[in-house]
Amino acid sequence: MNSIQHRPFGQNYVFVAAGVVFLALLAAAGVRAAPGVLILPLGNAFGWTRDSISLAAAVGIFFYGMVGPFAAALMQAIGIRRTLIGALALMALSIAASAWMSKPWHLLLSWGVFSGIGSGCVAMVLGATVVNRWFVKHRGLMMGLLTASTATGTLAFLPVLASIAQHGGWRPVIWTVSAACALLIPLAWWLLPERPEDIGLRPYGASADDVIAEPEKRKLLAIAFGALARASKHRTFWFLFATFFICGFTTNGLIGTHFIALCGDHGIPEVRAASVMAMMGAFDLIGTTLSGWLTDRYDPRKLLFVYYALRGLSLIWLPYSDFSLTSLSLFGMFYGLDWIATVPPTLRLASEAFGDRDAPVVFGWIAAGHQIGAASAALFAGFMRTQGGSYLQPFVIAGVTGLVAAGIALTIRRRPHSAMPLAAAG
Repeated sequence: MNSIQHRPFGQNYVFVAAGVVFLALLAAAGVRAAPGVLILPLGNAFGWTRDSISLAAAVGIFFYGMVGPFAAALMQAIGIRRTLIGALALMALSIAASAWMSKPWHLLLSWGVFSGIGSGCVAMVLGATVVNRWFVKHRGLMMGLLTASTATGTLAFLPVLASIAQHGGWRPVIWTVSAACALLIPLAWWLLPERPEDIGLRPYGASADDVIAEPEKRKLLAIAFGALARASKHRTFWFLFATFFICGFTTNGLIGTHFIALCGDHGIPEVRAASVMAMMGAFDLIGTTLSGWLTDRYDPRKLLFVYYALRGLSLIWLPYSDFSLTSLSLFGMFYGLDWIATVPPTLRLASEAFGDRDAPVVFGWIAAGHQIGAASAALFAGFMRTQGGSYLQPFVIAGVTGLVAAGIALTIRRRPHSAMPLAAAG
C-alpha cells in the first residue's frame, strides 16, 4: 500500500475514492446495457432469435445479482481494490473474447456467465461497501450518487453503442465496452485505498470519539452465508428481497434489455430509441441522487411506495401509447426519475435492520433478488415476444408487479439503527 500512503485533498480524498468507484460502476452498467443494443445486430448477422439472445442477457443479469453477496464477502476477505481489479479484468477479457463468437452458446458464456460474474463484483454491493466504509454522514446521498452511475452508464454508453452498431455492426460495440473496462484497471490500482485509515483519514463525518471497528478476517463462505442465515430469520429481509425482485423485473431486465427492440417493433431506429434511454439515464441521475437526499430525511417505506406505484403505472401505459416522440420523451423523463431511486431507501432499511457490519453482505443478497427479477424479465419478455409477436403482455404484467411492490413496501417494519461501532463493511 506504499503507493497510496500520501494523498492530496485531505479529508476530501474520500470523494476521490468514491469517484473511482462511480466510474467502475458506470462501466459495469455499460456492460449490462450493451446486450440491449446487440439484440437487433446479432439477429441480423447470425439469424439468432430474440429469445436465444435474451437468454444470454438473462444469464448475465442473473450472475450480476447472484455474485453480489459473495463479492461483498470477497471485499472483506481480500479487499475492495483486489476484488475490483480482478472483476474489471474478467469483464474486459470475456467481452473481448466474444468478438470471435459464432454460436449462441458463445454469447451465453462470454456475455452471460463470465461478464455476469465480473460485473456482479462491480455492482450495488460495491457501492454499499464503499459508502459504509468511507462515510458516516450523508450515506443516503452518497449511495444515491453511486447508484446513479448505473443511469449514467446508460447515458454514456447506449447512444454511442447504438450508433456504432448501426453503422459498424456488432464487433466494434464489443471492442468499445472491453476497452472501457480495461482502462479502469490502472486507475483503480492507483487511486483506491482499502479504507480511510490506510491513508491517515477517518470516515467522512466521523467524530474523534467514534470507534472504527477493525475488519474481521473470516472465510468467504462464512461471511456470505453467515449474514444470510442471520438475516433470513427476519421478515424484513424477505420483504426487501421481494420488492427488489420486482425492482429488477421492472427495470434493467425489461426496459434495459427490451426497450430498443420494442421501439424497433414500432419502426423507431436504434439510435433514436437509445437516445430515449439516455434521457432516462440523465433523469435517473437526478432522481436517484434526490432519492438519496430524501432518504436521509423521510420514511424510506413511504418513498418506496411512491416509487414502485408510479413505475408500475408508467409501464402499464407505455405499450398503449402512440410511440411518438412526445410520448416517448414523456415516458423517458417520468420513468427515468424513478429508474433505480429505490436503492437508497432499500439500503437504509437494510442498514437499520441488520447493522453496519452485516448490511453490505445482506444488501448483496437483497440485490441478488433484484437481478433474479431482472433475469426473469429479460427471459420472460423475450419468450413472450417470440411466441406472441408483441411486448404488450410482459409490459402490463411488469406494471402490475410494481403496484404489488408498492403495497409490500408499506408493510416493512422499522427499528431505530442500533448504536454500534463504525464498521468498515467488515
